[in-house]
Amino acid sequence: MGAALEDPGIDALHGEIDDAVAQLTKRHGSRLVCGQGCTDCCVDELTVFQVEADRILRHYAQLLAESAPHLPGACAFLDQDGACRIYPHRPYVCRTQGLPLRWIDDGPDGQPAEHRDICPINDPGPELTEWPAEACWTLGPVETKLRTLQLERGHGELTRVALRSLFSRSS
Repeated sequence: MGAALEDPGIDALHGEIDDAVAQLTKRHGSRLVCGQGCTDCCVDELTVFQVEADRILRHYAQLLAESAPHLPGACAFLDQDGACRIYPHRPYVCRTQGLPLRWIDDGPDGQPAEHRDICPINDPGPELTEWPAEACWTLGPVETKLRTLQLERGHGELTRVALRSLFSRSS
């Protein structure tokens, strides 16, 4: 990989994410049945931080200029077999799809409330509420790191990009 394609900040963060995801995947074993060809989570509505869009633009300039996106409704980066065309450089949201998720927000009483969810395909098994917090992917910490990278690169904290918009050609 050439130096112009590298971004130590986002590359390192994606490496950290992959390490943590590997631990969760190991912990949950056969419950996580997602794999190539399972595209239920691969939808058009996905947006990424600009810093991740920049990484895709650097690594896949030819694909984005010469190929058409997947048909609307599914992620623009899927090929005809349901495989991701940018898998090695896929964004954060794609790296954690299918995992049991947990997040904290304000409850109806204004107090912090914990929420949990998992892809319905991976749902069979013990109730999510029975698991310790570390058995879930906690939303928030990585998003904070991505915002920091955004600001360091001058993109603005909330700049997000639709994956489909990265293609030069429409489907």
